[in-house]
Amino acid sequence: MSEIKLIVGLGNPGDKYEDTRHNAGEWLIARLARRFNVILNAENKFFGKVGKTLMNGKEIRFLVPTTFMNLSGNSVIEIINFYKLDPKKDIIVIYDDMDLSFGDIRIREKGSSGGHNGIKSIISHIGEEFIRIKCGIGTKEKDAVEHVLGEFNQTEQKDLDEILEIVDNCIIEMLTVQNLDRIMQKYNKKKEKLK
Repeated sequence: MSEIKLIVGLGNPGDKYEDTRHNAGEWLIARLARRFNVILNAENKFFGKVGKTLMNGKEIRFLVPTTFMNLSGNSVIEIINFYKLDPKKDIIVIYDDMDLSFGDIRIREKGSSGGHNGIKSIISHIGEEFIRIKCGIGTKEKDAVEHVLGEFNQTEQKDLDEILEIVDNCIIEMLTVQNLDRIMQKYNKKKEKLK
């Protein structure tokens, strides 16, 4: 596992989408930014909000694309090219996954989009080999678009902060522990076993 240099959190821009399930990746970047006292600034050349911090003498950048979800790859490829990053080793992409039960986490080193439009866009620019953290937002019981663009229900809201904290800690470990297999064994579990 290479040293991670860029963490990308996917979401849709604007107040209309701020609290929706589809913005789970953006929420996690916002949490990390607060944890490291990082301000995310709009960068037109990257089509996103960008911030950076130092960890163990190494620069870590955060990116939240401000394109809509299905154009996320436009933002990711710009920052990768600018900083000459290797997608296979240097980046993590965080996003929601409605095929996982609410609160479940899956870390993968490569794979298909699974129907996620943001990941589909990124794959079209950099291929399928990049580390991703999938955050379960609950299986769809209705129209897929209605589900991902809806807000978490009251039952989910009670557990949400704890789940985000677990993913937050997972990301910190990925930045500091050079053993992805060990991290995957620890976090690729159902919500009930993560505590």
